[in-house]
Amino acid sequence: MVCARRLTLLLFCLLVTLTGEAAARMAVGPVEAFQQAREVRDLADIRRVGELRVLINQSRNSSGEVKDQAIGVEYARLRAFEQYLNRDPGKPQIRLRLIPKPKDQLLGALRRGEGDLVAPGERMPRGGKQDVVGGRPVVDDVRLLLVGRKGGPAYRSLDQLSGRSIALSAGSAAGPVLSRINRDLLARNKAPVVIEWVDPTLAVEDVLEMVQAGIFPATVVEETIARRWAKVMPKLRIDPRIAFGEPDDMNWYTARKAPMLRAGIDRFLKDYRAPANRDDAFVRVYRRLYKVQAPLDRTGRQRLDKVSATLQRHASAHDLDWLNLAALAFKESTLNPTARGASDAVGLMQVTPATARSMGVSNVTKLENNVEASARYLASIRRKFFSSPKLNERERMAFVLAAYNMGPQRVQTLRAEARRRGLNPDQWFFQVERVAMEQVGMGVVSYVNSVNKYYQAYARERVLLEAGRRSASN
Repeated sequence: MVCARRLTLLLFCLLVTLTGEAAARMAVGPVEAFQQAREVRDLADIRRVGELRVLINQSRNSSGEVKDQAIGVEYARLRAFEQYLNRDPGKPQIRLRLIPKPKDQLLGALRRGEGDLVAPGERMPRGGKQDVVGGRPVVDDVRLLLVGRKGGPAYRSLDQLSGRSIALSAGSAAGPVLSRINRDLLARNKAPVVIEWVDPTLAVEDVLEMVQAGIFPATVVEETIARRWAKVMPKLRIDPRIAFGEPDDMNWYTARKAPMLRAGIDRFLKDYRAPANRDDAFVRVYRRLYKVQAPLDRTGRQRLDKVSATLQRHASAHDLDWLNLAALAFKESTLNPTARGASDAVGLMQVTPATARSMGVSNVTKLENNVEASARYLASIRRKFFSSPKLNERERMAFVLAAYNMGPQRVQTLRAEARRRGLNPDQWFFQVERVAMEQVGMGVVSYVNSVNKYYQAYARERVLLEAGRRSASN
């Protein structure tokens, strides 16, 4: 009996973990085509070419700037390294080319020669890096800490996490640690921790925001990241009492065959000190932005129940996912059909009469008309501008939402600039949005991110939400 129970728990743990990871990968879109490995470049080659290719974690915590304000922790450090490399005016100058990729793809890209340096801004899982070397630590002895929401359950031991859910972003260093913890729990006949690998459109800071909102119950992240984002997410609770493995270093990584580049990095890091005001711009830009709410609290569920039939009907008529309409409605009006906003925007979807007329719909104060006008407009944007089969559905919807917010032509201009820079013009999250952050600011980026998070919150409970609707209609 005990053996059978242990086997059941083990299968449950593997199913949750592997299914989550597989779903996360599938949501990204097609696997990248095989790329032939390029020759490894050392510092002399880099100086001769005049360009250092840096593979960076696409998380906003790690990299990027907003309207000329350096925000990412690695972004600022890398710019200081660029200055260090160019300190001798008599030598050929080097410029940095930042190449954002998902964290779990960074080391593979380095091995293939797609970059010269990896700067992840997070701890990397141990193991499998024989041909890749991390030199002097960027930050040493970084702990992984449990982060929950103030007012939520408090934990004092790992055993209390048995059977609980923890959300992790793709490539999280906490993944292997939690797997080891689960093996120990199973060996003692306890339920494993449920690891929820989130959608790849969500970076570590997005997971933290959803924990603050109560959408995810908890996550495990590096202490440096948790304490930085707690400055702009005051409802987070960081619990230092539970040890998730031993502290480990955060590093930059180079190919083993690039010893001179690695030596230059080590010399730079030996004397580098982050400026005391490093996070001033970060707090100033982000403190008003990361404030999504839980859309499925008691009030949210009641409101969704009242409008779900209307949302489903018009979503079906225009080949839209009704949860996308629900997420947009929550962002626009918190599902309030009588809401009134700026520029004559009204109703559940905050549609203006002018937009509705352009879609052949009148009297948008009526719920049916309001939703119909919005659904028609979204479908029109998708059909005219974002129908390419190169776009997966999450990215397609992100572009549609960005166009809904700022106009399709402006979004197409951002895509063209992304292509010029070598970014992926068919990926909004972490690619085209980088250009938007720099040129437009965080407004449209925050808008799309918020709707996406509400969608993810609804999608986690799709079966229950749609089962409830089917039961009501029978």
